[in-house]
Amino acid sequence: MNKDQIETKIIILGGLGEIGKNMYCVMHGDEIVIIDSGISFPDASMLGIDYILPDYTFLKQNQDKIKALIITHGHEDHIGGIPFLLQSINIPSIYAPNQAKELIALKLEDKNIRYDNLFVYTDKDIIKFKNIEVEFFRTTHSIPDSHGIVISTPNGRIVTTGDFKFDFTPIGPMADLHKMAEIGKKGVDLLISDSTNALNEGISISETKVDNALNEIFDKHENNRIIIATFASNIYRLKHIIETCYNYNRKLCVFGRSMENNIEISIKGGYINHKEILVTPEEANALKPNEVAILCTGSQGEPLAALSRISSNTHKQIKLRPDDVVVFSSSPIPGNALSINRTINKLYLQGVKVYTNTSLNDIHTSGHANIEELKLMIRLINPKYLMPFHGDYRMLKNHANIGVECGIPKENTFVLQNGDVLNLINHVITKGEPVISSDVYIDGNRLEEINGAVLRDRKIMASDGILVVIANVDMKNRELLIKPNITTRGFILINENEELIRKIETIAANAIQNKLKDSNANFNDIKGQITTDLFPFIYETTGRKPIILPVILDIKRNE
Repeated sequence: MNKDQIETKIIILGGLGEIGKNMYCVMHGDEIVIIDSGISFPDASMLGIDYILPDYTFLKQNQDKIKALIITHGHEDHIGGIPFLLQSINIPSIYAPNQAKELIALKLEDKNIRYDNLFVYTDKDIIKFKNIEVEFFRTTHSIPDSHGIVISTPNGRIVTTGDFKFDFTPIGPMADLHKMAEIGKKGVDLLISDSTNALNEGISISETKVDNALNEIFDKHENNRIIIATFASNIYRLKHIIETCYNYNRKLCVFGRSMENNIEISIKGGYINHKEILVTPEEANALKPNEVAILCTGSQGEPLAALSRISSNTHKQIKLRPDDVVVFSSSPIPGNALSINRTINKLYLQGVKVYTNTSLNDIHTSGHANIEELKLMIRLINPKYLMPFHGDYRMLKNHANIGVECGIPKENTFVLQNGDVLNLINHVITKGEPVISSDVYIDGNRLEEINGAVLRDRKIMASDGILVVIANVDMKNRELLIKPNITTRGFILINENEELIRKIETIAANAIQNKLKDSNANFNDIKGQITTDLFPFIYETTGRKPIILPVILDIKRNE
């Protein structure tokens, strides 16, 4: 091995140990190609947070090396971070398949970001840089134009699958198994492969089987109004719901902005037909039950989504009827089961019939590969090394074990964390020095990071509340002019705890007066003393730890 040879580095910025915010880079010398730029969504503990992004520190430090961002497909966990990335870093060009390109363009337009270097690629294209060459192969996923990517470097070849499954009777085009096999024959050093369903045995259900199950529901309930909730991002599901409505002579009314946007873009791109069956809410309400269906967001029990408001009878345009049929064409995302069950209970209380995905009703299938499909991908690509990607740790670990079952030496599998780096030299891969990597919390639409201290304060305010001490002092004469005013939110009710409030006033007043005796004490010293004296008393008395916020006002008296 030539000691002066330049290493190829694979830098993982997001998508490991989690579902979401997929982002990683291939760097060779002075060139960096970024693959995907996703977001993830907060859980209930992340109060006020809208999105979670990867840490862009590495990219900022190496901004002059970035050549392009390349997108595998158009789901939020792969493209949702692009507006924030462009606000932070200069990206010379973005290459995306057609559906993803349209979704990205809409996203940038919504945020008033002008970007002129957004290009469409197909599986016939090859993108060449000085040392890095990129080509594509067609995969099957729940959104059109999903691709795997082949990255050729002077040190070897890297293949990333993107999100994929193998469906031999898909709604859209077949995955290009022949090209995958050709890529494998040419030699692949590292396979970076989707691990989302690495714990699921067997082969995932075909989208066509879901189509048949929906047809059976339409047959069985030909006289009822049918309401279907599904993922707005599952374009092929939207496609065959529209086609089913067309075949059963039903009009379709769509609720949910993301659903409407995806259908509009899919019609524009030619992925969905029969635009003529779409109707407005007013038109839908005027039709007989057997003449209309409703397609809406809310399959995960989201409180503000259309189905949740329909189930609560708070939707302004659609009211449930006793003979309605509601279909959940989805599966619960981990953590959402309680919200979904709450919505289902509300639907039952209103007397409607509800279908969910069970062994008896195959009305949903995943867009991700089960274990046997992961094996097939490994056999087709035939890599020397395997890096499981896009999944919780247990998913990544099981995917690595699947690789070993398929003949990859255990030492050639890498179960990594965000921030980890692999070095590729002369077709040999070793672990490198990690880069800075952490979650970046976004509150709002601009790249304004919310740090951990802010989140901690929000959690405290949510659980223990806030106590405000307002004091008027004369700093010149070093006097407290009037007893402090105590205000609380989310801590206690003042009218029901007058004795406690008086004690807090007394402790705060003593703290202020004692500190004013020190001629060098300033506002911050007084505030610190108030907090120091009040905190142990409040905790011992109430068992709670509210945020204590002292406000000191310097009042200059007329003399």
